Amino acid sequence: MSDRTPALDAVHGMLTLLFAVVALHVLWLGVRSAGAGRRDRVDLVLHCAMAAAMAAMPWSYGPPLSGRAATVFFTAAALWFLLTAHTAAVFAGRLTPAVGMAAMAWMSRTPPGAAASETVAAAGVPAAHHTAAHGHAAGASTTATLVTVVLTVSLLGCALRSLTRPMPALRTATDPAHRAAAADPYGYVRDGAMSLGTAVMLLPPH
Repeated sequence: MSDRTPALDAVHGMLTLLFAVVALHVLWLGVRSAGAGRRDRVDLVLHCAMAAAMAAMPWSYGPPLSGRAATVFFTAAALWFLLTAHTAAVFAGRLTPAVGMAAMAWMSRTPPGAAASETVAAAGVPAAHHTAAHGHAAGASTTATLVTVVLTVSLLGCALRSLTRPMPALRTATDPAHRAAAADPYGYVRDGAMSLGTAVMLLPPH
């Protein structure tokens, strides 16, 4: 029996709209910034991929948006944002998308408890072994809850930081970080909205 309710569907609808708008904005930014450097182009592709995946995730009943491939992809994306920062100021600015990609990788993983139950059921393992598998899954769920809490709090912190930052000055930007912000004046709002929406998606029920 499905656990979906009208209220949950309404929340999922709002999240889908949010992520779809973000994906479209990133696409528009990519078209407008045809002369951007390699790092900026990769950033835009990863932002768009995450927003599109998050828009579809609330309505996904199967494995297309989960599994090892998605986990590896978004883990690599998180590392990309961290490892391509050359200064402390740039690192701080890229921390928000890195945390979002890490959360996406976490959500797309196969939960250990589900994997253990499926393996036991498929193999026809005796009841005693089945109980041991569930005990292991219970221990893993404690760690999973802790990781989820840490990611959620981090995302909320990133959202608060992004959404409360002033709009960048479009005419007085001199250093590279401020010039990049001026080229994407809505970037803080987009990043904050993405962080907030991702934090909501981390909370059960998905």
